[in-house]
Amino acid sequence: MVQRKVTYRLYPTRTQEAALHHQRWVHCLIWNEALAERRRAWGEEGKSLSFSAQCKQLTTWRKQSPLLGGLNAQAEQVTLKRLDRAFQHFFRRVRNGDKPGFPRFKPLHRFKGWGYKTHGDGWRLITNERMKHGTLYLAGVGKVAIRGKPRTPGTPKTCEILYKNGRWYASVTLDCEPARERGARMGGLDWGVETLATVATTDGTEAIPNPRPLQKTLDQLRRAQKAVSRKETAAQRASGEQRGFPVSNRLARAYAEVRRLHDKVARQRKDFLHQTTAALVRRYGALAVEDLNLKGMTATGGAYKRGLNRHIRDAAGGAFHQMLGYKAAEAGAWVMEAPTRDLKPSQTCHACSKQAKKPLAQRWHRCDCGADCSRDENAARVLLNWLDAQLSGREPAEAWRAISPDHPQDGTARSAKRETPPIVGTA
Repeated sequence: MVQRKVTYRLYPTRTQEAALHHQRWVHCLIWNEALAERRRAWGEEGKSLSFSAQCKQLTTWRKQSPLLGGLNAQAEQVTLKRLDRAFQHFFRRVRNGDKPGFPRFKPLHRFKGWGYKTHGDGWRLITNERMKHGTLYLAGVGKVAIRGKPRTPGTPKTCEILYKNGRWYASVTLDCEPARERGARMGGLDWGVETLATVATTDGTEAIPNPRPLQKTLDQLRRAQKAVSRKETAAQRASGEQRGFPVSNRLARAYAEVRRLHDKVARQRKDFLHQTTAALVRRYGALAVEDLNLKGMTATGGAYKRGLNRHIRDAAGGAFHQMLGYKAAEAGAWVMEAPTRDLKPSQTCHACSKQAKKPLAQRWHRCDCGADCSRDENAARVLLNWLDAQLSGREPAEAWRAISPDHPQDGTARSAKRETPPIVGTA
C-alpha cells in the first residue's frame, strides 16, 4: 500500500467560490497571526512556541472569534502544522550552513490554499468506483462539482484545496496499490538537452526528442514580461513608491497573462514527462541512468552559459528520473543509477572503455578503436555496459530473472557482444 495524489479541478458556483475565497482568507490570517505570535514570544520572552502550544492557542482563539470558529478545526491545525514545518526547515538550514530563509508573512495573493487531515472531517469525496469526476463536499461550502480521475483508485486520506491562476483544485492523497505493465528489455538511458533521452539496447539505439516547451513559449513570455515591466514603471512613477504601489486592472491582467503562460509550460512539460516515462517502463525491465547533479550543472557558467542553463532546467532531468523511478517500482522493474563521477559516460568509450576528456561542444564520439557515434549514443551504451555488468555478476542470473520471469534458468544475464548501430527510430 502506497500513497499517490490525484488532482481534481473544482467547478464552484458563484456562492461557493465566494465561500472558498473567504476560507482561504481566514487561513491566510491564521498563518500570519500564528507567525506573529511566534515572533512575539521569542522577542519578548525568549521562548519558542511549539505546534502543540499553538494548537492550544487556536482553541482559545476559536472560542473568542466567530470568524475562526466557523471553519473546520482540523483544517486550521493543518495551517499551523505547515507553519511549524517551515520553522523546522529554517532551523535545519541554519544547522547545515545554508541560506536560512526565515518564514515570512504572506499576502493573500501568495497564499495557495489550505488542507484537511482526515477524510470525513470537513471534507468528503463523492465519486463512483473508478473515482472519476463527481462532487467534493467541503464544510461551509457545500458539494462542489469536480472533474478528474486517479490512475489507480484507492482510499482518500487527506486533501488540499489550491487556488492557482483563477482556478480551484483539490489535491487528494489516496492509499492505493498501483500496478503497471513492464517490459523485459535492458537499456542504458542518457538524459540530455539536445535529445531528452537516448536509450541504447542490444538491438540498437533510439532517441526521444526534447519538446522544449519553454523555448516554444519564450517569445510570448518576453512580450508579456515587457508589458508587466512597462506597467509597473508607470505605476511606480504615478505613486512615487518603488514597492507597495497600487496595482491597476491592466497591471493585474498583465500579471495574470505571465502566470498563464508559465502554467501552460509547466502542464506541457509534466504531461510529456508522464507519458514518456510510462512508455519506457512498459518497454523495459531494467534501465541504467546517470546520477545527475543538476544543481551543480546549472550553478555556474555566467552570461555565456545562461541559455544552456535555461535549456537544462526546461528538460527537467530531476523530474524525469523521479517519475521513471517510482513508475518502475510500481511495475516491478529496475532503474539503477550509475556512479557518474567514476563511470564518466560522456568521456568513456563504450567499445574499449578508454577515457578521454571531451569538451561540451564536441557532440560526436570517435575513438582509435574504431567506435564512431554521437556523444549521447556513446554515453547510453556505456550505461548499458555498466548495467550489463551489474546484472551479470549475480550468476546464474537471479537478478535478470527477477526482472524477466521468462529468462531461462540456465541462461546468463550477459548480453551478446554489440556493435554500434545507427539510431533506428524515435519514441
